[in-house]
Amino acid sequence: MTPENLRLELTGITKRYPGVVANDGVSLRVRPGEIHAVLGENGAGKSTLMKVIYGAAKPDEGTVRFNGQTVHVRNPQEARALGISMVFQHFSLFDSFTVAENVWLGLESRSPGRPKIGSAPRGEAARSGASGGAGASVSLAQVREQVRAKAGEYGLDVDPERPVHTLSVGEMQRVEIIRALLTNPQLLILDEPTSVLTPQAVEKLFVVLRQLAAEGCSILYISHKLHEIRELCTACTVLRGGKVTGVCDPREESNASLSRLMIGAEPPELTHRPLHAGEPVLQVRALTLASDDPFGTALHEVGLTVRAGEVVGIAGVSGNGQGELLRALSGEDVRAPAGSVRLGDRDASALGPAKRRALGLHFVPEERLGRGAVPTLSLAQNLLLSRRDAVGRGGWVRVGALRRQAADIIARYQVKANGPDAAAKSLSGGNLQKFIVGREIEAKPKLLILSQPTWGVDVGASAQIRGEILALRDAGCAVLVVSEELEELFEISDRLHVIAKGRLSPSLDRADATVERIGEWMSGLWEATQNNEKETAHAAA
Repeated sequence: MTPENLRLELTGITKRYPGVVANDGVSLRVRPGEIHAVLGENGAGKSTLMKVIYGAAKPDEGTVRFNGQTVHVRNPQEARALGISMVFQHFSLFDSFTVAENVWLGLESRSPGRPKIGSAPRGEAARSGASGGAGASVSLAQVREQVRAKAGEYGLDVDPERPVHTLSVGEMQRVEIIRALLTNPQLLILDEPTSVLTPQAVEKLFVVLRQLAAEGCSILYISHKLHEIRELCTACTVLRGGKVTGVCDPREESNASLSRLMIGAEPPELTHRPLHAGEPVLQVRALTLASDDPFGTALHEVGLTVRAGEVVGIAGVSGNGQGELLRALSGEDVRAPAGSVRLGDRDASALGPAKRRALGLHFVPEERLGRGAVPTLSLAQNLLLSRRDAVGRGGWVRVGALRRQAADIIARYQVKANGPDAAAKSLSGGNLQKFIVGREIEAKPKLLILSQPTWGVDVGASAQIRGEILALRDAGCAVLVVSEELEELFEISDRLHVIAKGRLSPSLDRADATVERIGEWMSGLWEATQNNEKETAHAAA
């Protein structure tokens, strides 16, 4: 194949950072109209390689050819001018601006009256200038209509008038995807694009991506979901330790063979022991709560029980009340009516996070940087967010004890980090997630609530985190998992609920749950589904 027949060709790309070689002589070839997966465990060098392509990082060695021409992409603006667009896993959005304003700011040519930037965008991608793409001169009103049209076309529901700070992580991801697609790219890079979509929405997105590929757009697709890669992608490059370990057609591979290429072995099988649930640890009774966000979702008559020694999962499309429910449970929102949230035999409705932690509740939020960890603080210092056992009398911090605790978590959970003094922001998303989950598990909670526990985490790390959750459950801890990852919920949950439009479905035993049934319930159709099932059973009788 000649370079002229390739959309993108990387040869010998090497990128070094202090103490680590992120990319080591990486070569990659992508054809026009090809959906090409880049697969690798967390820290394998995928994100760095994408930043090189997108101009957010400069390679130390190697060449980049685009449409047969050698290019030196110095920044994302030049990448967009070439026809390269990217959706980062960590978003590049201005919190105080609306969805439409964020999209409008990314256009290279705008009408007069551009708003003044008054806040910093989220994520490393933003600090690299990774926002937007090229476009003709348009007004903000036109952009609003374009966002609505694109959102409707791709099934990515988002209101262009909403400020970004009111969006959930899943909704922010939809904004990034819409913004990238509005640029009509020749090469589209997607980093974990389906992590917060329902199975039905994933299928719709796949239709769109296949259509884009048929029209000649090349797609670089980063995902840890092996079944998605095998279903969607026509080529795959596997990275391990910054080097290419294999190039294959994923349609001819199995999950096991892809795992061996990626991590050198198959992930361990999870052992789901028989359920021996104990006394209720968390009880939510008829919780009705107006959202304190004008764009949020109110909770209506939510009822939920989690017992010692069981895992209860909550599925749902992002933005259906998960954030409001989690804030009411964690103590960040103390407006819940008296008696509606109980921890053990205590009414915890009006208790803040610290007092709920004293009762044994620990929490892993969906947003790793900013809520789960302070980006600029070390891993050891981040332990202080939820653990106080290294704090002595008078509030003095025992630094040595704190560092030892962090080192133990790094070792046990196989976190790739440059020691306990490494800044949280220096870790890959998956490795930071392992550290945060480990921090909360090692606190020995009575109740652990996790939101998106394996979002953006590779197959090996996902198996490890899920195994630790099940081990915690077997030790008698009550566990509540809120996730848009159905495979995860089916794998670890004993019972499942679905949240839709602020309402929680009845409990469903894992053995009775199917992807189709849960997918329908995600649209708030559980009452209709249950009635149909009753009618079918009655007719059969």
